[in-house]
Amino acid sequence: MRRMLGAVIAGLGLVLAACGGGSAGSDAAEGSGASDQTLTVFAAASLTETFTELGKRFETDHPGVTVRFNFAGSSNLAQQIVSGAPADVFASANTKQMGVVADKAMIVGEPQVFVTNRLQIAVAPGNPKGVASFADLAEPETTLVVCAPQVPCGSATQKVEQATGVDLKPVSEEPDVRSVLGKVISGNADAGLVYVTDVAAEKGKVDGVNFPEAEKAINDYPIGVVTSSKNQELATQFVELVRGEVGAKVLETAGFGTPAGS
Repeated sequence: MRRMLGAVIAGLGLVLAACGGGSAGSDAAEGSGASDQTLTVFAAASLTETFTELGKRFETDHPGVTVRFNFAGSSNLAQQIVSGAPADVFASANTKQMGVVADKAMIVGEPQVFVTNRLQIAVAPGNPKGVASFADLAEPETTLVVCAPQVPCGSATQKVEQATGVDLKPVSEEPDVRSVLGKVISGNADAGLVYVTDVAAEKGKVDGVNFPEAEKAINDYPIGVVTSSKNQELATQFVELVRGEVGAKVLETAGFGTPAGS
């Protein structure tokens, strides 16, 4: 009887140990999985440098969270979101493209304008073509590239054209400001219309030429949480970072303007 009782006790011990070990391993796996999250941010191409920096800060403040960016022209991003692309946050380079998403009730609450931006002429270092004004861009000997009309920087360019009566004849219309800038940097264009922040980001590779007519087409940048986001709390925290003191400092340093009323 003693032998049988001992065997039963030993067997029970093995079963309990196995159950206990399995439970701990499962809990550990669940714990590590719960802390690993990806926040997907769709942002205008002109926000590449600033949002990349803010994304790193957000990851530091939120261990286990990875911020993944999709930088492109705002019109392209808006269409992706409307078509069902998974996104947690959308930051547009103008209110029109944010409206494409918000009008379909795909943004939580009211999108908030967090910065402004204005156009600047990007030219090769030293400005070899001597571009000094917006009207100079219409000269036949000047090879010009601009953003496509549906892209915010392209829409702003059209506004300036209409306000000044200057008829530009670009050799190409690009999908975003980074593509325009690339054409100038590579020497495939003498000049390109981008934002002041894009020129600042490529200091040394291009020079910037200001023109007063740019004030006629200031772009407001709105940001909002996407309704279908499965990480709305995190997404809201990222928006708060962008709109808060830290975000404002990073964006101001990059050359972005402060919205009216801020």
